[in-house]
Amino acid sequence: MNYRFLIYISHTYALPIGAPLQKEILRQGFKVKWFSELDPPKTSFPEQGELLETIEDVISYNPDFVLTITNDVAYFIPGIKVQIFHGFLANKRSNKKGHFRIRGFFDLYCTQGPSTTIPFKELQKKYKHFEVIETGWSKVDPLFPIIQNSTTRPVILISSTFSHKLSLAYNNLVLDEIERLSRLGKWEFKIILHPKLAIERIDLFKKLQNENLTYYDTTDIIPLFKKADIMFADTTSAITEFILQNKPVVTFNNNKPGDHFINITEVSAIEKAINKALSRPKYVMEAIQNYVEITHPYSDGKSSERVINSCIEFLKSDKSCFKNKPLNLIRKFKVRKQLNYFDF
Repeated sequence: MNYRFLIYISHTYALPIGAPLQKEILRQGFKVKWFSELDPPKTSFPEQGELLETIEDVISYNPDFVLTITNDVAYFIPGIKVQIFHGFLANKRSNKKGHFRIRGFFDLYCTQGPSTTIPFKELQKKYKHFEVIETGWSKVDPLFPIIQNSTTRPVILISSTFSHKLSLAYNNLVLDEIERLSRLGKWEFKIILHPKLAIERIDLFKKLQNENLTYYDTTDIIPLFKKADIMFADTTSAITEFILQNKPVVTFNNNKPGDHFINITEVSAIEKAINKALSRPKYVMEAIQNYVEITHPYSDGKSSERVINSCIEFLKSDKSCFKNKPLNLIRKFKVRKQLNYFDF
């Protein structure tokens, strides 16, 4: 059967999550198209793939599966709604508001590893209107196989979230220290920032650029992960993506510090922490390995394949034991209003 897949996104950071899925869908000989209800991602098409311009076009396409890289999805689109996730669990919010929030729109959750599968399986037992299958996360497929760097100087990748409360990008003293360290010439710095970060803060990082420090305006961050030896970050979910390479991370005021990275709270400790991370302490590396095993134990680069196969498996499965999804009338109205679609 020639299945039709729709990749449903909102923001540009979803593009590298959807790209490996598209590649796998095409490899298996199925159809795939994209849809975004917001404008910024649309500038990446048609290079990224085939974009459906309107919600009416989406409904006419009549997808069998809607691979969703957003928190919500237009429930009135045909097809099985599949939650792919737009990031790893980063502990930015409570479970009630964050990663494990059940919004009542999805039929299938494709989880990333045991740390997300186990809680979603418990929620599945509670709500009984969706399935949970552990597949790994499509975005990190290009991360593998892991290649060791051969650069003469260590490469430090700096990454930041957009939340004012959690972001190191809003700390001017941190920026000053990054600039000072880059001028020393011991290390090469590469900077990537969340696309939702305030433009004035991004501009400040751009002004820091010199022969040892480069800012990258991209959402395709996997190539930068591969080139870096360690990461310096805050509470961004990119930490997890990076750490899957078994490379150390230094965090600044992380919201939930763990043994698998080196957390600091003072600007004066940044240089020492970077030196420590570059030495790859045994206890840190062991903690990283333990963390990887429960977070994303797949290093074969085939998570997208597992997602697509799981979609088809779910379609063919017996779903008679499922309860009806909740009415969610207010949330459904908001979705219709956002898309300006009231054709009943």
